[in-house]
Parts: sequence; C-alpha cells; structure tokens
Amino acid sequence: MVCSGPEKQSDILYSPGVSLKSLHFENIIKKKPPVAWFEIHPENLKSGTTFSYVEKIRQDYLLSFHSVGLSLGSDPFNHQHLLFLKEFHDRLAPSLFSTHLSWNYREGLYMNDLLPLPYNDEVFNLVKRNILKTQDVIGHAILVENPATYIDCPGTIYEESDFMIRLCRETGCKILLDLNNIYVNAINRGFDPYPYVKKMILAGCVGEMHLAGHEAHIFEGQTEAILLDTHGGPVSAPVWDLYRYVLSLSQAMIPTLIEWDANVPSLDALMVEQQKAKKFMEDVYGPAKISETV
Repeated sequence: MVCSGPEKQSDILYSPGVSLKSLHFENIIKKKPPVAWFEIHPENLKSGTTFSYVEKIRQDYLLSFHSVGLSLGSDPFNHQHLLFLKEFHDRLAPSLFSTHLSWNYREGLYMNDLLPLPYNDEVFNLVKRNILKTQDVIGHAILVENPATYIDCPGTIYEESDFMIRLCRETGCKILLDLNNIYVNAINRGFDPYPYVKKMILAGCVGEMHLAGHEAHIFEGQTEAILLDTHGGPVSAPVWDLYRYVLSLSQAMIPTLIEWDANVPSLDALMVEQQKAKKFMEDVYGPAKISETV
C-alpha cells in the first residue's frame, strides 16, 4: 500500500530539507519541526523498526530517497537491489530519488565506500544503460550525484561535468549537485569550483543540491592536508559561498538538502543549518516564496 500524506511533490522545492536519522525519529514525530522534507537512505528501510518510524513521519512530511547501494557503475547491475528499492519507493512515494555516479558492488559483494569511475565511452554506455534501467523500474527520472574523488582515474578522457551533462541529455536524468564534493575535489586536485558549477547550472541539468561538511586531515608521511568528505560537521564557509553563487545563477528554485551522516548532532543543530540555507534562498527568491512546511 502506498503511504498517504503530503502529495504536492513540487513543495519540496520551497524549503531546504535535512537528513533523516534514527536518533531523531521520536523527536520528529512528537515535535513536528518546521521542515518540509527529509532525505533517507532507503537501504536502512530493511529494518522493520526503521520502516515503521519512517512510515509515521511520511504522514506529515515529504521524503527523498538517496540510495547508497545502487552502484550505477557495476556490470552486471544488481537488479535485485533495484527491485528492493522499487518496493519501498512504491510504499512511501518519495518526491525525489537519487544515487551516485560511482560503484561499490561486484559479484554479490558490497564495499563500504563509493568508488570512482573513469570517465570514458565504455563507462558512459554502462552507466547510461543502468540509469535507463533504473528509471524504467522506478517509473520516473532519477538524480545522479557527482562524487567526491581523491585521484584522477586512469582511462579518463572526459571532464566530469561534461560526462554528467551528457548523461542527463541522453537519459533524461537530472544531476544532484553536491557542492561539498565539488569544493573538496577542487581543493585536493587543484581546480576552480566556480566554472564547474556554472556549467552545470547553465546546462539546465541540476535537479537537487547537497550541502555537507568536510574535514582536513594530514596522513602519515604527508606534509599537506587533504580534505575528506565526511558529512560529519556543519557546512563550511567556502561551501556556503559556492551555494550563494549557484542560487544567483539559477532561474528556478532547486531543492536543497543539509546532509549530515557522521557525528550526527541534535535535531536543533541540523535545523540551524537548514535555516541558514533557507535564508540564502529567501535572499534570492524572496521570503514569500520559501515555505517552512508543506
């Protein structure tokens, strides 16, 4: 049975969402915080207890699914996992469905990481095929997130932005533009993030944005810090600056999520970040167009 509840999927545009975490379930159900939507990793719904809580939350809020196990870069594709996602998609009716431009599955085994892909024609055709298969099963266009990468993969012949824009044009999918990933990659690998995001926005392919935190680490034997995409802290000032720039370029509102997966703070702390994003949206689009609830 499809979950009843808020059905205006366009309303997900009008206020930033936050990650849905188990330690906040009771608080959300009891206090009903002023946020229009939550994002959940559907893989966590394998727990019956988790599903029960999420089903209750879905009565009052819109949901977004962000899969961490679909593995668009895998061959063969894990069709069984796709059917699992389809089952819970039908039961909870999320407004958005996203996954990553990466791989983490091979011959029945999952790796606890989102591994990079070389950007070439062979990989393009594989990912294109898997996106089209996913959209056929799910029943609508999906969003594909640009990854955090720490090396340039051997065999790469295309710029990541060009690769993703071509995917959008040939499959009808949209880009989940993770601004923290772009900033981390830019600092670690030495490029300017602003032309990257400008190209994405002007191409008209962006359907959602993620904002998250990162950490600087110096590994043994190294002298310079590397940024790690940890999702374990507040959004950094440079990422907020990048977000403000993207909003200034966009002709339409883009759903924005505060992503916080490690060292998860209180719901109040998440809402502080959500309110910052909301203020940036109000500055661009006007307060009257940004609603807090559905």
